[in-house]
Amino acid sequence: MIDVLNLALPYFGVILIGFACGKLKSIPEQGLAWMNFFLLYISLPALFFRILSKTPFEQLNNLPFIIATTLATGLAFALCALGARLIGKTNAREAVMAGLSGGYGNIGYMGPGLALAALGAKAAVPVALIFCFDNIFLFSLIPVLMAATGGERGKLGDTIKLVAKQILLHPLIVASYFGATAAAFHIELPVAIDGTMQFLQNAAAPVALFALGVTVALRPFSRVPWELPWIIAVKLLIHPLIVFVLLWWLGPFTMEWAATALLMASLPPALNVFVIARQYDTWIEAASAAVLIGTLVSVVTLTTMLWLLKTNQIAMP
Repeated sequence: MIDVLNLALPYFGVILIGFACGKLKSIPEQGLAWMNFFLLYISLPALFFRILSKTPFEQLNNLPFIIATTLATGLAFALCALGARLIGKTNAREAVMAGLSGGYGNIGYMGPGLALAALGAKAAVPVALIFCFDNIFLFSLIPVLMAATGGERGKLGDTIKLVAKQILLHPLIVASYFGATAAAFHIELPVAIDGTMQFLQNAAAPVALFALGVTVALRPFSRVPWELPWIIAVKLLIHPLIVFVLLWWLGPFTMEWAATALLMASLPPALNVFVIARQYDTWIEAASAAVLIGTLVSVVTLTTMLWLLKTNQIAMP
């Protein structure tokens, strides 16, 4: 157990340091802009490109795994949206944001670094596949649903075109298909360029976790919505269970791939949930609470999942 704590607590420790800095220092939120730019456009793309470019191309073609993990995300989304409507009496737009909280884990900031540290290099490909297809699914679904529930049906066609453009040009997805292309054609970067990209990718996890802590600290909320306990339970407990069942149904998969899927499903709600809620001006305070409380609760649930995986307490499908 001490090995698991030694693995997990530094991640939460960096988040805590960022949270403390956000509370103690009166630095304008605009100071995070360059840090977020570095993560989204430089460091994380370098990570995903190097992961995929050094992977045998045939490993990237795993349709049952993609179906299992993406379908699990969709089911978690639906459960949370329905729960928000029934428990919290939210409107349709708020329910969409609640669904996003329950389906979209912190697969960009926490996922890659934690999975690679816990499970080794063999976790790299499933991490990249989960990231790409969860983002394609959710960032296709959310704008369309928000347009459909916001009285903007006449603009639905424009929304779909915008979504397609945003997905095709998303820096992490661009990095992923360039990496897959490099793997397919056995393209190797010059040593100096590859070394630079490795240097950049090593900064991804600590910078991302620190930025997460600071950003959460700047998101105060005055109350916990009625639907939030259900959403947190789905995201941290039911989502991994759904993944396990679907992997068992569609498998078999290697131990590393199954463990990666379970670990990624156990991550707390992503910071992007708050960003998107603010973009659509709906469920903003609740989204802030979901990110903060979900991250705090995940100290227990995610550490437990790590212990179960590291000690082989779960019979992998």
